[in-house]
Amino acid sequence: MLDVTVVLLEEGFCSTAVMPVEIFHFAGKLWNDLHDRPAEPAFRVRIVSLDGDAVHSAYGLGMTPHAGLADVERTDIAIVSTSKLDLDLAFVENSALLPWLRDQHARGALVVGVCMGAAYLAEAGLLDGRMATTHWALSDKFAARYPQVNWRPDLFVTEDSRVLCSGGVFASIDVSLYLVEKLCGHEVAVQCAKSMLLPMPRIHQTGYAMQAVAQAHGDERIRDVEAFLQANFQADISTHTLAERAGLGERTFVRHFKAATGKLPAGYIQALRIQAAKAMLERDAKPVQTISCDVGYDDVAFFRHLFKRIVKMTPTEYRANFAPLNVRGQAEVEAPRMN
Repeated sequence: MLDVTVVLLEEGFCSTAVMPVEIFHFAGKLWNDLHDRPAEPAFRVRIVSLDGDAVHSAYGLGMTPHAGLADVERTDIAIVSTSKLDLDLAFVENSALLPWLRDQHARGALVVGVCMGAAYLAEAGLLDGRMATTHWALSDKFAARYPQVNWRPDLFVTEDSRVLCSGGVFASIDVSLYLVEKLCGHEVAVQCAKSMLLPMPRIHQTGYAMQAVAQAHGDERIRDVEAFLQANFQADISTHTLAERAGLGERTFVRHFKAATGKLPAGYIQALRIQAAKAMLERDAKPVQTISCDVGYDDVAFFRHLFKRIVKMTPTEYRANFAPLNVRGQAEVEAPRMN
């Protein structure tokens, strides 16, 4: 049986601790209990705080641990839940956690950072030169603070040299099931997910992000072109037309545009169209073919392929995840007539 230690931190999100606790506790057990079979638990779960005292969440909910960090000499899996967003203050308050994480990793443990819990792994030096993820909205801040880390905010779960991260609060579910599958096999993970009515681990968080199409910059000529594109992204606009608008030659314009926005003009238009399509899928039940045309793609097959490549889910899957219930229901009714 493997030991799992979940670390509670002040002013965090309870779910980032509770979901791993429940998933590891029920792996090999709940499915068997529901089918009147002998339980085969695979993990022994401990909940700890820095000093063994109760911890309060960001919304005041108290959680009482089993023990303190000093009581855990060795564990097979160490999971850091989220804490307050003020990292400078949080690192001071939770400074004892950093050497404990380094020690557990050195002893062979799998060390996991849930959402912004990844910051503690980075602060402890465990992510240097390694791949990691966090919530997409925190990725730029973390990348600036820890440039030696290979941040992958497009992923829900990363694993590199026994260090794992999950990208978001409820990605605690993904990383927990990922580890159940890794350590116990696919069948046990599926049974655990089914018994708890959970999906199997998600891979990409791209579809959940609402990020700016381009980076901030001060090039007024390019900003004018961006405003023009944002108002006319559905149209077929040539690079020559955009260069003329900026008062530059084509090659010079492309160079300036890439330096200012981080994208080539075609990629920028593509990003605008996909963002617009996401917004349409979220708010109304138009057929996907209509949305494809509305954002500038007459070839719906190309649009579907492009959307899935960028967002990591199909337009239909995206609508199923993010549209209001009435929109999803209407789209399902209309779907047979689209075929």
